Amino acid sequence: MKVRLALAVGAAAALVVAGCSSSDSGGSADPKSFDFWSFSGINQKSAVDEYQKKHTDIHIKLTEVGSSVETAQALTTALAGGKVPDLVLIQGDDLPKFVEQPQNFVDLRSLGADDLKKDYLDWVWSQSVAKDGPVLGIPTDVGGLAIAYRKDLFAAAKLPTDRDAVGKLWPTWDKFIEVGKQYKAATGKAFVDNASTSVFYQAVNQGSMKYYDADHNLAYDHSPQVKLAFDYTLAAAQAGITAKLSSFTEGWTAGMVKGDFAVVAAPSWMLGSIRSNAPATKGKWDVATIPGGSGNWGGSYLAIPKNAKNPQAAWNYIKEMQSPQSQLTHYVGSGSLPSTPSVYKDPQLTSHKDPFFSNAPTGKIYTDSLLGLKPFYIGPDSSAIGQEFQNALTNVEQGKGDPAKAWDTALQNVKTAIGK
Repeated sequence: MKVRLALAVGAAAALVVAGCSSSDSGGSADPKSFDFWSFSGINQKSAVDEYQKKHTDIHIKLTEVGSSVETAQALTTALAGGKVPDLVLIQGDDLPKFVEQPQNFVDLRSLGADDLKKDYLDWVWSQSVAKDGPVLGIPTDVGGLAIAYRKDLFAAAKLPTDRDAVGKLWPTWDKFIEVGKQYKAATGKAFVDNASTSVFYQAVNQGSMKYYDADHNLAYDHSPQVKLAFDYTLAAAQAGITAKLSSFTEGWTAGMVKGDFAVVAAPSWMLGSIRSNAPATKGKWDVATIPGGSGNWGGSYLAIPKNAKNPQAAWNYIKEMQSPQSQLTHYVGSGSLPSTPSVYKDPQLTSHKDPFFSNAPTGKIYTDSLLGLKPFYIGPDSSAIGQEFQNALTNVEQGKGDPAKAWDTALQNVKTAIGK
């Protein structure tokens, strides 16, 4: 489950979605059926269809609410009103605020979660555990980092096209920006789609401390990794190497199809978005290592609200569809990087090559990007904090903000947004 980024979505939209969705029934009354909320853009329907083919007596009513943030907002509204789906997909950055409300969810230990814990990465599992032990979600995937690039456009700029050679061009983000300048000088075109997604959200997820410290205290204003990522992003924006196209917008999709930019930072889940948005570019893309070599952005969890009418049916789906073997199958079919490390050495993953991306060995590239990862704590305000940093950086990129004041502006806006 992939598309994680919320781009200026409002609570009003989520309220509308929540009001007209399947939650009106408060979950399904048929014990062999259940209502499932997911965010859009990740082809959740394929997994649902797969499950229903195996279990022809079960009906799943899938509602794609919108972005990950819209889905979280709709869930918040539904929980307050008491009419909830039986199963919901929650993006990792949105999960902590729900973990603080364990009374609103089924403790999955009551359904057998303790027996599954050993199958998942410890640091991913722990994010869904509430105070005193309740388990509120089962991890569906992680988001190892890489860079997707257009070989044909690199060739036109007289840059290397071999993925190993390309990866060596940018061992650091400073070098990445320098390559961007070379590309623009050679072609007159933008190098990367945008600064906030393809630089900030990648670099900020490569350290051991993000918006909170190890003791779960807020640290966004003094975290070295956050400031470093912010400065890299400002440098990219000021270098003029970006297309200024916000991710997942119509302009971004059109620009991808037309070749208006040559590079997209691509957590494992992003590859599906490139395939679906620009199918005619098959074979023109390849995948190289991310500057810095490692990191994780993304990952989602399946949770069952407390007032779900059919929690057992929802749990049966989770248990079957998120097993190590099922996650491996999903990866081969859709690119969702498993959160179950037992499959990381499976030949189906290590030898997997993606024909859309010039047969890049994506299984190895993405699992390698997790090997040097130092996990960090994600807190209840992580999503809101990240959004304010993104807003400040996007304003600079769009020519609406002063680069010299951007950091202070971001900090002030974060304090206003979270009240801390």
